[in-house]
Amino acid sequence: MVCRPHVRASAGQAGRHGCRRRMTRRPLSTAQGGMTMQQDAGPPPVRNWDPETDDTLVCRAVRDETQDVKTFVFAPRHPCLFRFKPGQFITLELPIGGETIHRSYTVSSSAARPHRLSITVKRVPGGPVSNWLHDHLKPGDTIRAVGPLGEFTPGVSEAPRKFLFLSGGSGITPLMSMTRTFDDLGDDHDIIFVHAARTPADIVFRRELDALTGPGRHLRVAHVCEEVGGEAHWAGFTGRLSLPMLGLIAPDFKDREVFVCGPGPFMKAVRAFLEEGGFDMSRYHQESFNFEEMAAVLAAGAPPPMAAPILDMPSPTGFRVEFAKSGKVFTCPPDMPVADAASAADIRVPTSCSQGLCGTCKTRLIAGTVEMNHTGGIRKREIDQGLILLCCSRPTSDLVIER
Repeated sequence: MVCRPHVRASAGQAGRHGCRRRMTRRPLSTAQGGMTMQQDAGPPPVRNWDPETDDTLVCRAVRDETQDVKTFVFAPRHPCLFRFKPGQFITLELPIGGETIHRSYTVSSSAARPHRLSITVKRVPGGPVSNWLHDHLKPGDTIRAVGPLGEFTPGVSEAPRKFLFLSGGSGITPLMSMTRTFDDLGDDHDIIFVHAARTPADIVFRRELDALTGPGRHLRVAHVCEEVGGEAHWAGFTGRLSLPMLGLIAPDFKDREVFVCGPGPFMKAVRAFLEEGGFDMSRYHQESFNFEEMAAVLAAGAPPPMAAPILDMPSPTGFRVEFAKSGKVFTCPPDMPVADAASAADIRVPTSCSQGLCGTCKTRLIAGTVEMNHTGGIRKREIDQGLILLCCSRPTSDLVIER
């Protein structure tokens, strides 16, 4: 938007400026003998994005963050506000290699700026989605998306709070969305943000985070790198984040609410040393599933991990399940999600959350019936079209599935 100063000019001045403001006299209308002036109705209100009916985003910009990380900026195809909570994610539906692949990415932009949203994606070696996004998605392209979804969010509070954000690698994105949102809203929350990366060159949003600190700001940032790399004058911490290191960075960590996101081993280590340090784990929040780790697993061609391992396959009594495209057939007990039964039969089914939340395992049910208990990863109209989520669908008859 370009703002132009309003200049009040006389007729002569208008001539010198080369423009005259034209006044349009609107007709008067009568109502029961009275005279009323017609008034402009004004612009129509901008509606909010509706996850049930809206599904198309337009790429508006692409920018490099590091050598293998890009940020993609989107806007809804039809004018509307994309309302979400900081920390939530969207699931992209991308036609790649003749099939539709679903992949979830956390929104990295501020929730206080709903006209646009961004995701920040690390290129995963061999990963079909991250490589396609890096190599092919450009401004003007459209993609389909489901969401926003997710419960990894700090919520709303009028009173100032004390936060400790701990991120590793591209797990920085939900915490960056929270930080940007708090800054845009002028919230007086006291935040210590600790980010772990392999080298200083791999730190995502480094300049922006450093710019958000300073006198009068309520944000303190510490970077922890495993090795210095080519930055000879590195002034941050070196090594792996540990309890003694955290004590130096945030001596009052026990008084803070902790949000953690990063690779699985990173989150496991953080949880362990916080428990060791006597932290009240009721104030600990962790992203329940890791998108980057799942993308790497799928790229490697390995079967994806499940929420809980199946140690013993139940008795073979159950329903026959056929994947129509691959021709694979297996048995699924009535009390087991289809995705779990497929995995137990050594049949690969891409999943991320195992909660019916992200939409990664969405597929079409050709024949049969299921009981599906999802948590938002599928729209009603998609259910009406015969789509199901394999991770949260239990068979109530023999099934034929379009896979």
